Amino acid sequence: MSNAHIDTQTLRDKIEQLKYCYSLTQYKRRETVEVKIGDTPLGGNNPIRVQSMTTTDTMDTLGTVEQSIRMIEAGCEYVRITAPSIKEAENLANIRNELRKRGYHTPIVADIHFTPNAAEMAAKIVEKVRINPGNYADKKRFEIIEYTDSQYQEELDRIREKFIPLVKICKEYGTAMRIGTNHGSLSDRIMSRYGDNPSGMVESALEFLRICEEFNFYNIVLSMKSSNPQVMVQAYRLLVQKLDEGGFKPYPLHLGVTEAGDGEDGRIKSALGIGTLLEDGLGDTVRVSLTEEPEAEMPVGYKLVRRYDARPQHTFIEPIEVHPKNPFEYDRRKTHEVYNFGKDNVPRVIADLSQMADIQMEDFKAFGYTYLPLTDKWGSNDTAADFVYLGDNAVPFMMPNGLKAIQDYSAWLRTSDTANTFPLFNTHQFVDIANAQEEFRQRFPKSAKTHPQLNFVRTQLSDLMDGFFRSLIKKHKNVVLVIVPDNDHAMPELRRLFFELINLEVCNPVIVARQYEPHYDLETLQIYSATDMGGLLIDGLGDGILVSLKNFSPDKGQALEQIKNLNNIAFGILQAARTRMTKTEYISCPSCGRTLFDLQETTAMIRKRTDHLKGVKIGIMGCIVNGPGEMADADYGYVGSGKGKITLYRGKEVVKKSVNSENAVDALIDLIKEDSRWIEPQGN
Repeated sequence: MSNAHIDTQTLRDKIEQLKYCYSLTQYKRRETVEVKIGDTPLGGNNPIRVQSMTTTDTMDTLGTVEQSIRMIEAGCEYVRITAPSIKEAENLANIRNELRKRGYHTPIVADIHFTPNAAEMAAKIVEKVRINPGNYADKKRFEIIEYTDSQYQEELDRIREKFIPLVKICKEYGTAMRIGTNHGSLSDRIMSRYGDNPSGMVESALEFLRICEEFNFYNIVLSMKSSNPQVMVQAYRLLVQKLDEGGFKPYPLHLGVTEAGDGEDGRIKSALGIGTLLEDGLGDTVRVSLTEEPEAEMPVGYKLVRRYDARPQHTFIEPIEVHPKNPFEYDRRKTHEVYNFGKDNVPRVIADLSQMADIQMEDFKAFGYTYLPLTDKWGSNDTAADFVYLGDNAVPFMMPNGLKAIQDYSAWLRTSDTANTFPLFNTHQFVDIANAQEEFRQRFPKSAKTHPQLNFVRTQLSDLMDGFFRSLIKKHKNVVLVIVPDNDHAMPELRRLFFELINLEVCNPVIVARQYEPHYDLETLQIYSATDMGGLLIDGLGDGILVSLKNFSPDKGQALEQIKNLNNIAFGILQAARTRMTKTEYISCPSCGRTLFDLQETTAMIRKRTDHLKGVKIGIMGCIVNGPGEMADADYGYVGSGKGKITLYRGKEVVKKSVNSENAVDALIDLIKEDSRWIEPQGN
C-alpha cells in the first residue's frame, strides 16, 4: 500500500486484522500446537530446533549413517534424507536401524518429491515425512491453463485421492508430516489461478492441509521456502495470517531459505530470511541450506536461534497503534531525496574510520579504494563504500572521486573541503543550531552553521517523540537521520521508529547504524547484522547502513581487516535483501542424495570464472527436483540431468540438454556471451 496518503482509521482497522505477529514492539514467540516427532517434539513450549539434510546417496547405507552421526554430533536434531523412489524409501529402514544400533535416536525425516508410493513406504519407517505439494501429485511444465471452477475442483479431487493414503498411514503409524511449499516448484495449476507469489505458495499448502484436517490428522509442520528472502518472509507471514483467518490449528513452522549458497553469501542470505521471521516471533525449527558439508549448517542455525533463548529485557516500547506497512508485500518507505540518499537511490554504505589514528591512503583499501601511485589515481571495486565516517579525524590527502566523508560537527567546522565532507550532529546540537535563535547561537562559534546540501543527525526513538525536534526535522529537507538504537535486540525499537516516521509523514531518509561487540567472530557478525538490518531493508525500511564495532582492534592491521569484513557484510546484506546488486548472485542448492555431480566443487569452479559479473544471477542445482523451479528468478541455470550430464537454462527455458560436465561451465559462459552479458575479468 502507498504511504503517500495515510488514512488513519483504515490503518487502525488493518492492524486489528493482522494476526501473523503477536507484537512488533515486544518479542514473543508464536504459540503453536506440539507435534510429536519421535522423542524430539516440535513447537509448543519446546526450544527452536535445528536440523539439516544428508548429501550422500541414500542407497549408501554406511556412508549415510556416518554422515548422519557427524550431523548429530554437531547438534542436528532432525536428520532429513532424500527418498526419490521406493528403493531409497525401503533403505531408510537399514539406515535407521544402524543409527539406533550405534546409540543414536535422532528422528529421521524422509524427503519426498514426485513419488507418493515412496512417501507411503517411508511413513511406515521414519518419524516424519516431508512432501512438496507442488510436485506430490502435480506436474510442472510452465504452462498457463485457464481452469473453470469445475475443472479446478476435478484437479483437487484427483490430488485428494493420491494424498489420502499417505494421511491415513501417517495417522496410523504416528508419523509426522511436513507440508513444505517451495516457491520455485509451484504447480502450473496453482500458478494459473493464484500466481507465482506468496498467495500461491500459501494456497498450495492449504489445499493439502484441508485434506489432513478432514481426516483429523494434525501432526503437521508447515514451511514456505524460497531462494528469495523477500518472498520467503512474505509467504510465512501470509501463511500464519491465513491459518488464523481460516480457523486452522496454529501449526509449527519450519524456516529456511532455499539454495542460499555457500560462505558469507549463504550465511547472510539465510540469516536475513530466517532472522526476520524469528524477530516476528515465528519459527519452531530452522534449516540453514548451505552448499557445504551439512554439519557446517548447525553452528549457523544455533547462532540464529539461541539469540532468542534468553532475550534480554529492553526498554519498554509503546505498542504500534497504527500499522502503516503491508507485511505481505514489498513497499519502500516514501522519502524525499537528500543529496544521494532516499527516494529512488539505492541504500548507501558507510564505512567507519572514526577509531583509526593516523589515516593513510592504503587504509582505504579496506572498504574498496586502492591508490595507484604510477598514475596518481584511485581505483575502486563494486563494493566500495559510498561514505566514510571519520568522527573527529581528518584525512591529510585528497580522497577518491565519488567517496564522501562524514565528520562530527565540531571537526567539520574546521574542514576546508565542504564540497566532499558533511557534518554529523547530535540531536541537541542540531536543535540549537537549526533553530537559529540568539540564545542558542551564543553557545556556538560565529561560524556555527549547517551544510546547505546534506546534514546527518544522530538520533533515537526517544528524540523523535519530542514534537519540536520532529517538526524541525520535517522542515529541513537536507537532513538524513542516523538511527542508533539503545537495545541489544534493536528490531522492536527500529520498527517502532520507522512506523512513527511514516505515520507522522516525516520523509527524511534514514541510515541504520549498528555497533556490535568486538569479540564477536565473523560468522556471528554476519548473522546478527543480516537479521538486524536486513530485516528492515526487506520491508522497505532504510536508506543506508553503517555496521561497526564498539571498539576496533588496537592493532591497525587487525582493525583494517575488521573494517573490510564489515564493509563486505554491508554490501552482502543489501544484495540478499534485493535492494542493491553489486556482485554475481549464486542460487545453489545444499546438495542431497539426488545430486548428480560434486556440487561444492562445481559451485566453486563456476564462482571462480563468473564472480565478476555484477548483478547476474546463476542457479546451480544438483538435480531436476531443484531445477528450473527452485532457481526461481535466476538468469541462468546449471542443472544436473544425469550422470556426467548437465542441462543449461536461460531463465526457466531449457537451451542446451545433455552437455558433458567437463564442458558445461564453458557452455554456460558461451550462453552468457550470447546474451551480451559477459565482460572480461579485470587483468585479462
